[in-house]
Amino acid sequence: MNKSFSIDPVNGLCGALLMLAGLFFAIQSANLEIGTAFRMGPGYFPLVLSIILIGLGAVVFVSALRYESEPIGHIAWRGMLFILVAPILFGLLLRGLGFIPAIFVTAVVASFASTRMRPLYAVVIAAILTLFTTLVFVRALGLPFRLFGPWIGF
Repeated sequence: MNKSFSIDPVNGLCGALLMLAGLFFAIQSANLEIGTAFRMGPGYFPLVLSIILIGLGAVVFVSALRYESEPIGHIAWRGMLFILVAPILFGLLLRGLGFIPAIFVTAVVASFASTRMRPLYAVVIAAILTLFTTLVFVRALGLPFRLFGPWIGF
């Protein structure tokens, strides 16, 4: 029974990168006051997230020692483009257009990450999402967002 040691390169690299990113942010948060669980300092939350990231990276890395993954296939460039652009667009539009139009435009843009999305369906989904987020963040939580910005004139 001669078992050779092997590691799946894809999952091994992903796990190592997750652990390195978590370690980097843990070191960065060490420069901030940590505090306690009841009186959190500015470094507490980043440190906790870093520890979780290191743990998830370790799980992925260990799974690379046990299981072989499938080879990396087609990369969904369209999906990556639309999903990455959407939050940037939200940040750029929030002050000028206001909360409601910025959420709506962001949702429409993000919905086209799928090749099967149709324009009418995207508008309906964006309208429902805009209504929901407005009710939750502005009405229920009372966050002080301007619903419509100076670019619209309301």
